[in-house]
Amino acid sequence: MFSRVHCPPTWLSALLLMGWLLLAGAAQAAAPVTVLRLDGIVGPASADYVVGGIRHAAQTDSQLVVLQLDTPGGLDSSMRAIIKEILASPVPIATHVTPSGARAASAGTYMLYASHVAAMSPGTNLGAATPVQIGGTPAAPPEDPPDKQAPAGEGGGDAMSRKQVNDASAYIRGLAQLRGRNAEWAEQAVREAVSLSASEALELQVVDYIAVDLADLLRQLDGKTLQTRAGERTLHTADATLDRYDPDWRVRLLAVITNPSVALILMMIGVYGLIFEFSNPGTGAGGVVGGICLLLALYSLQLLPVSYAGVALILLGLGFMIAEAFIPSFGVLGLGGIVAFITGAVILFDTDVPGYGIPLSLIGTLAVVSALLLFAIVSMALKARRQRLVSGDAELVGSLVTVTRIKANDSAHGWVQLQGEHWQVVSPTPLRPGQRVRIMARRGLLLDVTAADAPPTEKR
Repeated sequence: MFSRVHCPPTWLSALLLMGWLLLAGAAQAAAPVTVLRLDGIVGPASADYVVGGIRHAAQTDSQLVVLQLDTPGGLDSSMRAIIKEILASPVPIATHVTPSGARAASAGTYMLYASHVAAMSPGTNLGAATPVQIGGTPAAPPEDPPDKQAPAGEGGGDAMSRKQVNDASAYIRGLAQLRGRNAEWAEQAVREAVSLSASEALELQVVDYIAVDLADLLRQLDGKTLQTRAGERTLHTADATLDRYDPDWRVRLLAVITNPSVALILMMIGVYGLIFEFSNPGTGAGGVVGGICLLLALYSLQLLPVSYAGVALILLGLGFMIAEAFIPSFGVLGLGGIVAFITGAVILFDTDVPGYGIPLSLIGTLAVVSALLLFAIVSMALKARRQRLVSGDAELVGSLVTVTRIKANDSAHGWVQLQGEHWQVVSPTPLRPGQRVRIMARRGLLLDVTAADAPPTEKR
């Protein structure tokens, strides 16, 4: 016989608790680390990518998001969209300025301060976080010596610049206080546009770690506890699997069309495509391609810091160049259109944000192409004006036709077939069926003809 073994309830509870803790630890240790990569300017496409990557990490129960950063700065609206997502994320965010030689300037400094973990690779730098005024000059401090500068908000610079600097200072100071980082240097980076190297940033408590690469950063973070909106998270990153989140097709397309140069080219193609369609109705290709390109250009422009004066000048210039082909202005409209187009393209993205200018070489190329199209249109118009008329009476006179039949009692009158119609003809000499005759004039529904071998008379 077998005897039953009874486990005390307290032992069973302890065993179940230990098993649950082991399973929970194993599950947490197995949670992946999501890796994002942001290279280049911070714009609508990069903001969409980073926000999507953070949400993907939350959906896949990642224990950490590592944002590898190398940026010269970017748009304030895109930067704030990223920071809002970082602050609201239930998954801790570690921003790592890497590789060596990278930087987190301007918008990148704000993103670094907003993150739960701030790290830099040796040989990197951050700072120069003074906001840039769109449509004007940078909101930089005055050029007076430091002991003569007016305090921000009391003197130096114009009112709009002071507002921007004060707003940016308060914003980054709030981020620094939230994460327990050096708020004084953060404000100095905004007001004086100063920068720091990686070692200086660690010494001044601007960043938390210096890590050579991603593996080094994950080793240093292993076992750390971070506070998020969802509560405390203890990291187990030493042997965690990596989930590299790459941009999808939508982000790639957005990155292309929000390039200022591409936006300008799309607008040019769109306008010329629609003009071609309106001047040649029914072709279809110009309307389809032009409509698509123009809509893409308009979508891109509403995402970018556009000067609407520049857009108006570009459209006015194109209108002048097109009008030159139809109005005899002796080149005045065409020349004015080229000048207006170049001026509008130069100020289209009137901002000092890095990466949002249009190369002068591209502007010059588009202006030359527009001028060549204008020249071609004018040349075709002049050539068409010199051609002989090929409609109405002008098309009938001089044509060679064959007599189909003649009147029974009057051989000077007969009929011919011309342009799918039967015409009555009259000749000074007798006619015969099958004879080739030349049309000399038209009198209502009657055509004057002569024998084809007779010399044609001069038309007046």
